Amino acid sequence: MSASSSIQLLVKDELQAFEEKFRQAVKSRVSLLDRIMQYIIKRKGKQVRPMFVFLSAKLFGPITESTHRAAALVELLHTATLVHDDVVDESMERRGFFSINALWKNKIAVLVGDYLLSKGLLLSLKNDDFTTLKILSEAVEKMSEGELLQIEKTRKLNLSEEVYFEIIKNKTASLLSSACAAGTWSTTMDAEKTEQMKLFGEKAGIAFQIKDDLFDYGSASIGKPTGNDIKEKKLTLPLIYTLNNADAAKKKELIYLLKNENRQKKNVQYIIDEVIKAGGITYAAETMNRYRDEAISILHQFPQNEIRDGLEALVRYTTDRKY
Repeated sequence: MSASSSIQLLVKDELQAFEEKFRQAVKSRVSLLDRIMQYIIKRKGKQVRPMFVFLSAKLFGPITESTHRAAALVELLHTATLVHDDVVDESMERRGFFSINALWKNKIAVLVGDYLLSKGLLLSLKNDDFTTLKILSEAVEKMSEGELLQIEKTRKLNLSEEVYFEIIKNKTASLLSSACAAGTWSTTMDAEKTEQMKLFGEKAGIAFQIKDDLFDYGSASIGKPTGNDIKEKKLTLPLIYTLNNADAAKKKELIYLLKNENRQKKNVQYIIDEVIKAGGITYAAETMNRYRDEAISILHQFPQNEIRDGLEALVRYTTDRKY
């Protein structure tokens, strides 16, 4: 049994109920919308965020209806941002399937994203889940800020580590931290515990993103390096470390290649080799493990039980995963 499957067993009933509740939450009387929603439901990912919601809630008490709504809201917002991201990035694929904009064009994809956002807002408002809505709305605000900050800063290909962390804290970690906070609030209504679990989720989310950065440089387990981030001129932690620690001539050469010659296979490979040589991979892996350990130490402030062990295993899974 895989690590993610054994963690899922801890919230198996909740995840099954969640499937049905999510399906109900996105139902529409407009047949085109309903068709697109069915397509989205069939191609949903590993449900990592709902798992964080349910485990964070269960750490403190029995799951409530409010927990289920929090999980649905997290997934609605997450899906909406993915649909919008694919339009912004002009992506034709999502997890190996056609993206919504590839099948139904940009205008419909943008409207579908808006529909998912509004469904999430209404789900919370109709049930007076104001604190949950506040927690998640702050995440959406941060995600938008993170995306725009990345667009603004990466044009010049001159990114400090500080700005990189600000971007990923907003862009990636904010939704995971909000999932943990919303789950915790649903069973505790305790502001202090909610804040602790929010920080736990943020640290786990940062580690998760650095793992994604590392995938671009490949490893024995996933075969050849992909170099996609380099082709898209994305500045990730291994590359930022390399640029910030290179001498002036090497830095100038790498930036020139990234800006002008980043599509050629041999140049992508050359940049990857330089990053490895400079210790960028090792540095990023050590940084990822530090955030993972900080997340786990927050978790260890709470009593040990199978749910806490499950959350710890989920954090370790996000940094040990092979894809």
